[in-house]
Amino acid sequence: MTEVKLPKLVEGVEKANLTYWYKRPGDAVAEGENLAEFVTEKASFDMPSPAGGVIRELLAQEGDEVKVGQLIAMIG
Repeated sequence: MTEVKLPKLVEGVEKANLTYWYKRPGDAVAEGENLAEFVTEKASFDMPSPAGGVIRELLAQEGDEVKVGQLIAMIG
């Protein structure tokens, strides 16, 4: 299983709002494929998947504020 965590963003930004999941549990995902969309105070960005596999669980919901390093999904 691969733990998916919100990566370090730009200097001084420690959190982001999860606006959209591109994948749902049971969906296949390739390494580098867009997994989720986040918005900070300054910009929005797509987060690529750190690994390929199947989405096993989403641990953060759309609309949640997520901290850098927080576990947000599991890929198996």
